Amino acid sequence: MDEPQDRPLWQRLGWMFAIWLASITVLGLVASVIKFWLKG
Repeated sequence: MDEPQDRPLWQRLGWMFAIWLASITVLGLVASVIKFWLKG
């Protein structure tokens, strides 16, 4: 398995950005479902 220091900085930052974006997207979807459910 590769050590984290073996990967370039842009790749590590890219993974962190991708995980952050996915978490924000999922949080928004869950909030939308809850909002729709409470209004319905």
